Amino acid sequence: MPNMTRKPREKPAPYKQRSETVTKNKDVPATSAKPHKVTTRKILTLNDWLVVFAYIDTHPHQSQAEIVLHFEKELTGALAFSQSALSRALKRRPELEARINSNPNALSSKRPSVVS
Repeated sequence: MPNMTRKPREKPAPYKQRSETVTKNKDVPATSAKPHKVTTRKILTLNDWLVVFAYIDTHPHQSQAEIVLHFEKELTGALAFSQSALSRALKRRPELEARINSNPNALSSKRPSVVS
């Protein structure tokens, strides 16, 4: 009868660790701004929504769809969000603006922190 044992398998190599090359400035609030070619939508930070609200205040006659296109095509850092997300954020605008005073780190947060 032939030998029924397998050849020993090679052990897999360890995963390559990512090196962190980008240094972050801690004085600037976090942002969800992405490079020009963004295909996925991310949750925007409070600071991002305040930038959008400031743009809406300076351009009151633009439609929501035009505002979304403007922020998608920015060269300095596109904010990718949909028209429906903008509509929901406009409904919550007083709540979002009130969060600025309630928490000093609120500009970098995406959701309010709940402490129970």
